[in-house]
Amino acid sequence: MLALLNDSAASALEWSRLQFALTACYHWLFVPLTLGLAVVMGLMETAWYRTNDAFWKHAAQFWQKIFGINFAIGVATGIILEFEFGTNWSNYSWFVGDIFGAPLAIEGIVAFFMEATFIAVMFFGWNKVSRGTHLASTWLTGLGATLSAWWILVANSWMQHPVGTTFNPETVRNEMTDFFAVAFAPEAVTKFCHTVTSGWMTGGVFAVGVGCWFLLRGRNRRLALASVKVGSIVGIVAALLVMATGDKSGIDIARTQPMKLAAAEGLERGGQQAPFSIIPGIEVPGVLSILATHDLNGYVPGSQDIIDGYTDNRGVSHLPVAEMMERGRKARVALGNYHLAVKAGDEKAKSEAAAVLETEREYLGYGYLNSPEDLVPPTGLVYWSFRAMVGCGSLLLLVLALVAWFGRKGTLENKRWLLQAGLWSIPLVYIAGQAGWIVAEVGRQPWAIQDLLPVTAATSTLSAGAVQTTFFLFLILFTVMLVAEVRIMLRAIRQQPDFTH
Repeated sequence: MLALLNDSAASALEWSRLQFALTACYHWLFVPLTLGLAVVMGLMETAWYRTNDAFWKHAAQFWQKIFGINFAIGVATGIILEFEFGTNWSNYSWFVGDIFGAPLAIEGIVAFFMEATFIAVMFFGWNKVSRGTHLASTWLTGLGATLSAWWILVANSWMQHPVGTTFNPETVRNEMTDFFAVAFAPEAVTKFCHTVTSGWMTGGVFAVGVGCWFLLRGRNRRLALASVKVGSIVGIVAALLVMATGDKSGIDIARTQPMKLAAAEGLERGGQQAPFSIIPGIEVPGVLSILATHDLNGYVPGSQDIIDGYTDNRGVSHLPVAEMMERGRKARVALGNYHLAVKAGDEKAKSEAAAVLETEREYLGYGYLNSPEDLVPPTGLVYWSFRAMVGCGSLLLLVLALVAWFGRKGTLENKRWLLQAGLWSIPLVYIAGQAGWIVAEVGRQPWAIQDLLPVTAATSTLSAGAVQTTFFLFLILFTVMLVAEVRIMLRAIRQQPDFTH
């Protein structure tokens, strides 16, 4: 950051990347809590519907208030994030807009419309619609948020592993050929399940933390214990699902994004029985091969192996990066010749250029790289982010299990150290979530779209000064919004009346 500020020649690309990272990180502070609290408040209202105990109605209303505060801010940051694709990344939008725009359009038309419809009934329909109708609106609001996440994650997953498309040299655009391949790719399903369950975990941990805060202050005892009970169950189930989907995600990454896996492990040279690095200097032999291939003897390439060329675990040979770059440059030249031939009306030259382009087009993106080393992402950041994600997630599962155990025994209120741990789990779960997205997004650099379009070729024609200006405007705006949300939430929690007596 300081280097960018002090470098007058800092490019619009660097500032655009920084601005997008800023927006995405702020947005991801709100999304997982929305997904998680939708489950928490849904379960509490379900308890009211089944028992007719007014306590559960009040508990659901309390958590719906917190949900609403968070939801409103999340929508604002999400809208800005989508606009940045057009303002800062217009080449990207042109190159794959037919594909990337489809899931975003569906998200806006279907999922967001569904959320907007049922959230109104959820907040304003108390005592105006039947209990069953209101309960349905609460769960449908959560379902709408989840469907919204589905289409966003489909778009993101496609960027990580593009499928169901073909390149049209006439328009210089990638065009969708199979909508269902894009929408229901196995990698997209895994990413969706992993991301949504991490959101459920965030909501569960948040409910536990607030419940622990009430107990530490001797307030709202029944609400606190109910929040801890529901939150810990949601959190534990979600944490186990996060682990299961994370395992499947690791297999996908090893197959489709081996450089990301190498960066996450700081692995320069791999091989069979590849070791898992706990921290630098401490490794467990063979574990990485098991995690990446489910085979102790599975081959896992390191970053230098990928640069030099390697044969993967399925026996598929991968060219050296230098050779792919050379073939990519041939594809770029052929694409230029193709358009010159079209302009000149030279059918023979057009046919010759099209033949070369057809042979080399899968390497077109590599033709924009300056050196093979460009393919290596910031290894230190990815490596430590992965450990922060796994370490925080493991610690959170332990805290949730202890809270659930002592809560069941009825001795949780006497464990002030555990109540403090439950409260401090709230920032911990956000660290885990942010670290996970750093691994996902920084780990695939330098690609805007894996193997198709590097970020250097995806930007708009903007001056660095223009992007700097909007960066600092967004930084101020998002910070103000975050501070406002936290203050409003804290006020709502602190002023919550004790309705249990």
